[in-house]
Amino acid sequence: MTTPLHDLRVLDLATLFAGPLAATMLGDFGAEVIKVEHPRRPDPSRGHGPAKDGVGLWWKLLGRNKRAITLDLSAPGGRDTLLRLAASTDVIIENFRPGTLERWGLGWPELAAVNPELILTRVTGFGQLGPYAHRPGFGTLAEAMSGFAAVTGEPDGPPTLPPFGLADSIAALATAYAVLTALTARAATGRGQVIDMAIIEPILTVLGPQPLWYDQLGYVQPRTGNRSRNNAPRNTYRTADGSWVAVSTSAQSVAERVIRLVGRPELILEPWFTTGAGRAEHADILDEAVGGWIARRTREEAMAAFEKAEAAIAPVYDIREVMADPQYRALDTLTTVDDPELGPLRMQNVLFRLSETPGAIRWAGRPHGADTEAVLTELGLSGPQITALRKAGAL
Repeated sequence: MTTPLHDLRVLDLATLFAGPLAATMLGDFGAEVIKVEHPRRPDPSRGHGPAKDGVGLWWKLLGRNKRAITLDLSAPGGRDTLLRLAASTDVIIENFRPGTLERWGLGWPELAAVNPELILTRVTGFGQLGPYAHRPGFGTLAEAMSGFAAVTGEPDGPPTLPPFGLADSIAALATAYAVLTALTARAATGRGQVIDMAIIEPILTVLGPQPLWYDQLGYVQPRTGNRSRNNAPRNTYRTADGSWVAVSTSAQSVAERVIRLVGRPELILEPWFTTGAGRAEHADILDEAVGGWIARRTREEAMAAFEKAEAAIAPVYDIREVMADPQYRALDTLTTVDDPELGPLRMQNVLFRLSETPGAIRWAGRPHGADTEAVLTELGLSGPQITALRKAGAL
């Protein structure tokens, strides 16, 4: 089957993590993604987190569906080779600090000169403009500056950062969306353009109406732990067998079902029960009712009762239970990829299912520089030219 992005070529010059993950998402649906790494300093994700037999496992996920080449962009031979690649490329994704590509003679004027249809995607912590543009930026800083950390955690505890790359991942989704939007525009105009993606921005968007609340009401959302200021009961509750479940009652009808199930139907008659905000103001009463009922039952018993009552509940899983869950298995959310280095690997599948042009994981992350010779040969470089680039340290 033809994949929807099969005629798209992407050069991934970025590292850690938003830019590379956006390139991975494009590769999952058929784009030819060429990962460009420094010859002597491989992508840091190869060394992040646990490794097996000396092979970084994070890279196996982040580098999937990418051809891996080495190129020193700061060297004359590397710069010239990159321009040759850019001439036949649709999208470049980079995350160097503003001014770095320009210093190497690889800014937008030089790239557009060899390919006016190119989409140059610049992913940085703070964007290309403004007083912070030249600061080093990571997802952690975006999680702090966006207001995410300020509203996360217990009311009497410190602001809390996520234990994974949340801001980077949200920015990756936004970057992939931006690339496809720019490509759609190119189809109409025939011209490429520059995408300026600041990691501090997409996470602020997904935080919802907080700027609007403050602008119109002066309201600053506090930390509420697992509770919500918009509805209740909404929390995690411990079961009799020591497990945890999460309950949500965003809809009024679901809130009523939950309270009937736990044996407190009189609460439904309270005037404050008719709105989510009213219920949130009485969360102590509702949590006591729901938490007390759940605490007397095993997780299996609580889940069965909630499902029978058509009330919203979910088990709180760790990764072991995620890997074994029948719903994830039915969706093939965690699929198996055969890898020549490590054998069968289980990892997250492509983001969504398309009935006519589905995506696929064709291979996991490749060794450093594994495809350099093949890619440059396809580009038209001869064996002696490639050897000369290697001797010069450009590869």
